Amino acid sequence: MPAESTSSSDYFRVCSTCKKPIAFEAQYYRCSVSTCNRPKLALFFCSVPCWDAHVPEARHRDAWAEPTKAPSRVEWEAAKAAEVEEDDNEADNKLPRERRVVTTRAEQLPRDVLVVVSKLKGFVKASSGFNTSDGVVDVLSDHLRRLCELAAEVAAADGRKTVLDRDFKTVLKSLERS
Repeated sequence: MPAESTSSSDYFRVCSTCKKPIAFEAQYYRCSVSTCNRPKLALFFCSVPCWDAHVPEARHRDAWAEPTKAPSRVEWEAAKAAEVEEDDNEADNKLPRERRVVTTRAEQLPRDVLVVVSKLKGFVKASSGFNTSDGVVDVLSDHLRRLCELAAEVAAADGRKTVLDRDFKTVLKSLERS
């Protein structure tokens, strides 16, 4: 005698452990852990023992089975239709992304302060006893920007995308020579 086949429209879901169908409007159990309830990996259990069987594998520290009622067939089909419509709308609304062009032109980069002003003033005061003008911060930031650009050029010449301390040492040596 051939086994009866059931289509997916005959039941809400199947149990994630024993694979028995969970009927529409029937009680089923969900795991209390949020990672077990993500849309693409939602777990459904027909009984507490089936839920309990997944706990050691999932390595939950603190979890429990939450009793839940399955939707009716009409509610389920309406929710599926809404999902399909939402996916279609998202696909229609997706415009091709504009290509981002990253530029390193100095005039387009932010002109933020690159030094910790209080630390700079504290160092000058401790080493010489002098006060420091606020205008010094902009001059030092400009100098640091130029050093960073030169160090990045050294790194690029070496075929790297990471600026290392040795790149700054190379730049400083070349500036000392000139």
